[in-house]
Amino acid sequence: MAIFRRRKGASGRRPQSDEKKETLTKESEEKSDSKLNSQRSSPPAAAARRKRNCVDRCCWFVGCICSMWWFLLFLFNAMPQYVTEAITGPLPDPPGLKLAKDGLQAKHPVVFVPGIVTGGLELWDGHSCAEGLFRNRLWGGTFGEVYRRPLCWVEHMSLDNETGLDPPGIKIRPVSGLVAADYFTPGYFVWALLIANLARIGYEDKNMFMAAYDWRLSFQNTEVRDQTLSRMKKNIELLVTVNGGKKVVVVPHSMGALYFLHFMKWVEAPAPMGGGGGPNWCAKHIKAVMNIGGPFLGLPRVVSGLFSAEAKDIAVARAVAPNILDKDVFGFQTLQHVLRMTRTWDSTMSMLLKGGDTIWGGIDWSPEEGHICSPKKNGYDQTTGDNKTLNLTTYSRTKYGRLISFGKEVADLHSSEIESADFRGAIKGNNLANTTCRDVWTEYHDMGIDGIKAVADYKVYTANSMLDLLYFVAPKMMKRGGAQFSYGIADDLSDKKYDHYKYWSNPLETKLPDAPDMEIFSMYGVGIPTERAYIYKLSPSSECTIPFQIDTSADGGSKCHCLKGGVYSIDGDETVPVLSAGFMFAKGWRGKTRFNPSGIHTFIREYNHAPPANLLQGRGTQSGAHVDILGNFALIEDIIRIAAGATGEDIGGDRVHSNIFTWSDRIKLEL
Repeated sequence: MAIFRRRKGASGRRPQSDEKKETLTKESEEKSDSKLNSQRSSPPAAAARRKRNCVDRCCWFVGCICSMWWFLLFLFNAMPQYVTEAITGPLPDPPGLKLAKDGLQAKHPVVFVPGIVTGGLELWDGHSCAEGLFRNRLWGGTFGEVYRRPLCWVEHMSLDNETGLDPPGIKIRPVSGLVAADYFTPGYFVWALLIANLARIGYEDKNMFMAAYDWRLSFQNTEVRDQTLSRMKKNIELLVTVNGGKKVVVVPHSMGALYFLHFMKWVEAPAPMGGGGGPNWCAKHIKAVMNIGGPFLGLPRVVSGLFSAEAKDIAVARAVAPNILDKDVFGFQTLQHVLRMTRTWDSTMSMLLKGGDTIWGGIDWSPEEGHICSPKKNGYDQTTGDNKTLNLTTYSRTKYGRLISFGKEVADLHSSEIESADFRGAIKGNNLANTTCRDVWTEYHDMGIDGIKAVADYKVYTANSMLDLLYFVAPKMMKRGGAQFSYGIADDLSDKKYDHYKYWSNPLETKLPDAPDMEIFSMYGVGIPTERAYIYKLSPSSECTIPFQIDTSADGGSKCHCLKGGVYSIDGDETVPVLSAGFMFAKGWRGKTRFNPSGIHTFIREYNHAPPANLLQGRGTQSGAHVDILGNFALIEDIIRIAAGATGEDIGGDRVHSNIFTWSDRIKLEL
């Protein structure tokens, strides 16, 4: 009976597997109904999912295209030369090979002086978050640590905000040797092509030297901390000695031109402030200084960088993705950290505008007045690279002297129509009681809403008032900068105050050395729209937001092709305007002047920008862009010829395509 009852009970009940299947089926149906109801009741959520899917597909597509492109580029570079020539046509001989065939040989030692950001920096000591990175590059190379530990990277790349030197417990030093700046990142050359071409005529380590330095520091502090200036002096003396007394050819790039200008004054100045080399040191050791893209009178884009951490490209990205660069993304508020970090780099203040309104123009005038950007591609005539003078009744005149204007209408008004309120006496105070963003330190937090509003109400800033603006919004930074650099024009260069190192990198407040046989070149690209002035607006008010940003909606339309995306452009190399690179060579140092009492010969060598004909040509051999020009065959050939013994006259003297002489003549400067 028991057995029977058990069997009956078993047969009277459905198997457990069937019950589980039915349960799963019901749950599946319920989930399906719930999902359907959710989609019906919540169309925005469904649209968001579809949008995310679209973004995912777009990212996947872009990733595939990029991967395919890099793969094809790799195959192209791996092909035999006869195959690549069949695709692109015969390639010209590199300048070094061409000149070696002509019989040129290494003669004068060559010294390279890199500019800002292009030299590698490595970690020697750091905090616990940087464990395992001893002597790894924190700047240059692959930048892997930026992605893995961004806050730790920013902490280590920042300098002490009070001293401008190493923060406690952190020690970052420049990479030494030619590898310090041959490539910025793998595949992105800086000095590599020039070094390789010099090697073709016999140059090697014994007659080439990379004068690497920590480009974050003020120029004098590179000597205080690392004795970089002393080591450059000793290495140049050694190069001259081991090469039979032949003087060196120095090739600075970008900010390196200002750094070497400082060095030439430092090396002859008496110790302890100077190097004690004596008044004839430069004459004995330097044949020529061939500056590439030198910002001798400063850069407008440095003003915007220190003001709002922006340049043209960043402003566009900030407009396309508002809230991404300003807000906390994975614990990293991008622009605020960038601003905090770069404001500790005293070297950036060496490139603030020099000469004030005398050089850069006032509210109603500028040296470049009448310059009209062509409506053709990129604003320039692509066949000649020259700027064309168009009908001035059709196109509006650009007031380049207004470096920063709050509002497009303000940028166009006559000065008499502008109503401004002085910001200098504005009362500062904390923005908000909330201090959640104090770890993302910027001095804007201390300005308060009244201070921020006062800055915007001033309306227009020229080169003179720009310095007052930066002192107002970043007093700690400018206090350090004011002790290291100066931005005026000397009244009397015999005044003993100009013996101080703060004046040595300003060509308007110092003299060139007494070296009449030395030559100085300014070599730079032209034909690329280059940042010159900006339209600004207030950002949405927030505790953690930088309160000012470039107004990318401001465009000149058909009447002003120079204004695009809130940025007024002028002729230059995309970074350095022609006026900054060329004025001292066209007028300030031309012949015997109070800035060039020994009459050192100066030459301007301009290179018309020509982009590569196709993507397979990489960055091109005729580029005039600020960094890419280091691969320009014509520029490399000029340097090799001078290093092999030629003079400036031998290579053709001045070669000018821009209006630099016309613009320089308009500047009323006592010489």
